[in-house]
Amino acid sequence: MPAPTDHMPPLDLGLSAQEQQRIARIGEELREGIESLADIGPAVSIFGSARSQPDDWEYQSSRQLAKILSARGITVITGGGPGVMEAGNLGASEENGKSVGLNIELPHEQLANPYLDIDLDFRYFFTRKFLLIRYAIGFAIFPGGFGTADELFELLTLVQTGKLKQRPIVLVGEEYWGGLYQWLVQHMQASGFIGDDDLAYLDIVADADAAAEILLTYYNNGCG
Repeated sequence: MPAPTDHMPPLDLGLSAQEQQRIARIGEELREGIESLADIGPAVSIFGSARSQPDDWEYQSSRQLAKILSARGITVITGGGPGVMEAGNLGASEENGKSVGLNIELPHEQLANPYLDIDLDFRYFFTRKFLLIRYAIGFAIFPGGFGTADELFELLTLVQTGKLKQRPIVLVGEEYWGGLYQWLVQHMQASGFIGDDDLAYLDIVADADAAAEILLTYYNNGCG
């Protein structure tokens, strides 16, 4: 059988037209994302709530962290929406740094924030999350809801299973994240559902300066 080429039609696997269209959309999202982000250099992905307001501490902390990172030539990647994401992109733009947003199409329409150099839209959460992770040397996770928690636990799972090389996963906000950390210790770890060393993947810090110190130390050491 000849090797497939770009000029050969796709194999007919008995899939419905709807499934073939879905596969094509997924492939196109990945292709466009990889092509768009291939040259962004070292980056940090910032996660957090879309509902945070400019006066909230996590908004200002995300903005400050992005400014610190951008001043060191590190690209800032966010989910592209409002709240903590907007703050990260704003901070990057204020330092003339590279500012990337990977927005998701939602029924209630999450509009991209206006501080983006690269603005990509995604239909599928899993392609978006893949690209939020792929180019990052580390991650800063601010207070958020289900989406933020999903991103956090996916990162922990990838590192634990060896699918992602260990790198900083920094939870910003000791009061917000402290209860979750204690639950992990008292229930997951105590029950033997995670190993004794698994929580070492996490750092919990109070503010942007402490988060920046961890991320920049990793960067300065050659990213591990």
